[in-house]
Amino acid sequence: MTKKIQTAVMGVSGYAGAELARILLHHPQLRGVPPVFLGRAEAAQPLTELHPQLMDNNGSHALKVEPFSWELLKERSVDVLFLATPHEQSREWAPQALEHGIRVVDLSGAWRLAHAENRAVYKFADEGSAVAVQTQTKAVYGMPELYRAEIKDADLVANPGCYSTSVILPLRPLVAKGWIDLDRGIVSDSKSGVSGAGKVPTAKTHFMHAADNLSAYGVFGHRHTGELLEQLDLKPEQITFTPHLLPIPRGILSTIYVAFKEKKTPEQVESCFREFYKDSPLVRLFPAGHLPQIQYSVRTNFCDIGFQLAVDGRRCVIVSCLDNLLKGAAGQAVQNLNVMYGWDEAEGLI
Repeated sequence: MTKKIQTAVMGVSGYAGAELARILLHHPQLRGVPPVFLGRAEAAQPLTELHPQLMDNNGSHALKVEPFSWELLKERSVDVLFLATPHEQSREWAPQALEHGIRVVDLSGAWRLAHAENRAVYKFADEGSAVAVQTQTKAVYGMPELYRAEIKDADLVANPGCYSTSVILPLRPLVAKGWIDLDRGIVSDSKSGVSGAGKVPTAKTHFMHAADNLSAYGVFGHRHTGELLEQLDLKPEQITFTPHLLPIPRGILSTIYVAFKEKKTPEQVESCFREFYKDSPLVRLFPAGHLPQIQYSVRTNFCDIGFQLAVDGRRCVIVSCLDNLLKGAAGQAVQNLNVMYGWDEAEGLI
């Protein structure tokens, strides 16, 4: 009989952590083996006291969020640890998990970036240390649509950023074809719901600021920019990425403007997308001229992609939408888990 996989989630108190708990608790491959839920508190706390929405009739009331310790993970024979933790915490714990023989799916930005110049925005205290350098070489960028083979054997999967996912997925097929005129540049105008900023309230995310408002932030300096440069093989001057805060709880919409080197037909562009993502069950492609909306993808694990080609055949507007807490975080993390253990990529997600 195949051994059941034991998962653990550190950081279950946050928005993404709660979604991760919900998905894992109902995952067909994990029936009878609920995750070990971990937190920073010194005493155990009922999971459903922290997240009442997870209450069910199958014993969820008995599940606890327990104080984190490596001894506990060893005692429970944990196979894979999800880190829904701040970047700095993941920098410390991911290497330790690997030393304990535990595979890691890290939802933070700690290990997403291969190049030091792109990691500089995080100002990691351990940058350049032997442990950090060695750990970074083991990290695989956790976008299954691009790196299935590498993720399958990875011990450390660095879950992509939510904005990054919404920009990389629609652009990667066109970049791979060499169609985009990079001298004219790419512009990504991206908007996210407030939950993308995390659960801890700030002056810019509380109701009085965010409601009935729309604001740009992180201009020419957002942390996800490095992911776009690395995964699309671009130079900084070839893409302008501007994130905005939407007055909605969740969801991302990215409007991306590109120019093609040569004239294309709508059929050619649609064919490019469909061929590239023919084996990707969590990417939904809209017919030419039809554009996705946040309401179609919110609370799902899909990334929706649509485009409109100008009559000149060279200017193209691409729109992508996803739920920042699911395909942009927890859902993609479980998608990576599925790939790591050879399960159907969309299992537990559709």
